[in-house]
Amino acid sequence: MNLRAGFQQRVASVLLLSMLAACASRQVGAPVVDRTVGGTTTDSNVPGAAPVIDNTPVPAGFYRVKPGDRLYRIALENGQNYRDIARWNNIQNPDQIEVGQVLRVKPPAGDTGTPLPAPIGSTSSASNNPASVPPVVATPPASSSVSSAPQAVSSGDLQLSWPAKGSVVGRFDDSKNKGVNIAGNVGDPVYAAGAGKVVYSGAGLRGYGNLVIIKHDATFLTAYAHNRTLLVKEGDSVTRGQKIAEMGNSDADRVMLHFEVRRDGKPVDPMKYLPPQ
Repeated sequence: MNLRAGFQQRVASVLLLSMLAACASRQVGAPVVDRTVGGTTTDSNVPGAAPVIDNTPVPAGFYRVKPGDRLYRIALENGQNYRDIARWNNIQNPDQIEVGQVLRVKPPAGDTGTPLPAPIGSTSSASNNPASVPPVVATPPASSSVSSAPQAVSSGDLQLSWPAKGSVVGRFDDSKNKGVNIAGNVGDPVYAAGAGKVVYSGAGLRGYGNLVIIKHDATFLTAYAHNRTLLVKEGDSVTRGQKIAEMGNSDADRVMLHFEVRRDGKPVDPMKYLPPQ
């Protein structure tokens, strides 16, 4: 009888220890959540877990940073100078923005952004100071393929001329091609389609190669992509017909100029703003 009781006691002890071990193996603490700027969260208990992005709508004039965004592209798509957006949001390094961060992309009250050059023919002191304006490059003679120059077309207050000579090999398509592609040879001149201020000159926007962006007024920007060489720098004032770059194939599969017109940051068909070929 005693032997049987002892055996049962040992079995019960083994079972109890097994249950306690199982409970210990299943017990975990509460999830540790890493909260970052803009409501982005990740579950640190799940290796490789993708961040959960806050998609709450933001007020007009603001933008929430998405994965892959760069300040230069945000500025282009909102028709602004990236330095203005950096200033409005106290950003010290344009290359350091965070997913989920909410940025002001329209000027606060009383701030009109970077001053633009005076219109051609203005009597302002800036236009009378030859040291402050780069030399004007004469507009090239017209060719049989594309008339590239003195002729311009006006749409609203914007007057543009052709930025390069060559055949149009890609038309505007809002979903696939946000501008027009003009074929040419390496080193062919690229001209400013209108007067304005250079708000970007560099290679920081993926897919555009060596890029120049000119702000013409509070509404319009033009962009000139895939250049071999850039001949203007950020902050330069340019006139319509001034040589600003040399054609190339940077970040492209052929030599061409990709030319965009942006109205309030939104791409519009450049052919509506260019004279007939």
